[in-house]
Amino acid sequence: MLSQTIRLLILAGTAFTVALALTPIFIRILDRFHLHKQIRSQESAPVFYSLHKHKENTPTMGGIIIWVTVLGLAFLIWILNDIFGGVFNYLNFVDRAQTYLPIAAMFIAALLGLSDDILGALRIGPNGGGLRISQKLIMYTVLAAIGGFWFFYRLNWDVLYIPFWGNLTIGWWYIPIFIFVIVASAFSANETDGLDGLAGGVMLFAFVSLTAVAFILGRYDLAAFGSTIIGALLAFLWFNIYPARFFMGDTGSMALGITMGVIAMLTNTTLFLPLFGFILVGESISVMIQMISKKIFKRKIFLSTPIHHHFEALGWHETKVTMRFWIISVIFCILGLILFMMSRFIL
Repeated sequence: MLSQTIRLLILAGTAFTVALALTPIFIRILDRFHLHKQIRSQESAPVFYSLHKHKENTPTMGGIIIWVTVLGLAFLIWILNDIFGGVFNYLNFVDRAQTYLPIAAMFIAALLGLSDDILGALRIGPNGGGLRISQKLIMYTVLAAIGGFWFFYRLNWDVLYIPFWGNLTIGWWYIPIFIFVIVASAFSANETDGLDGLAGGVMLFAFVSLTAVAFILGRYDLAAFGSTIIGALLAFLWFNIYPARFFMGDTGSMALGITMGVIAMLTNTTLFLPLFGFILVGESISVMIQMISKKIFKRKIFLSTPIHHHFEALGWHETKVTMRFWIISVIFCILGLILFMMSRFIL
């Protein structure tokens, strides 16, 4: 176990160093091609516009740094292991049983998010550029459905772990549950990406928790994959905390959200995910409440959604919102890990 712990630390440190070195290069590329964030108009979102108009033309797509680092290291170490073996065999975490699916999910979701970011930056598409919500929902649902069918028919997974109860066989219901978890994780992560450092920090704590779970369960390659994400996320946050040098963009938030959901399904900790991603859940719920209230009662519950913008509109500085959301996230991640350990001990 000590050997595996050292392995995780090496991979996290390597990912942090590589991502930190790549970031200035990516920032120059984003600036050169004018791939900047386009703020929603004052007419469509007056509260949001008043709070964030000064961020117009900040480079976006910074999430590229995270997934390029993670997938690049995975591929490089895998190739070097095939050629040389030795230490690269020790560091290699590309494994058919544990990491093929999350690696593939991260890559595909990153490309889909990247295409949306590019369309948005170039103002191609409706509402100022980018894909419609309905289009994104269809694409990510299809991606999640492929994963769900793969889990159910190829891996023969049809059980859901109920904390303090045990595994419950749910048959084909596993597929719609899988789809819901993956799509909800992706869009919740995307909605949280609205303040400097917010999404990166919240997802950092979630991935630390999921990596700890994978390690406890003996899924060491999956834990190694998670530790690489953690290292890259830390480097991303180095430049993304207030005032952000760039934004994460869909290419980062969607990729991380989907990967988070897949890891939760692989470790059968789906029902712990709302605790690990408590802020993500809260952000999505606030959006749904606002939409329903506006549709039915013709009035808003919050000044602006997702809910982090509501607190901004109340007068909180965005760093205060971010830090307090980070604290809440840490508390619920710790609670989730405690309940996970207690559940395993009792059973």
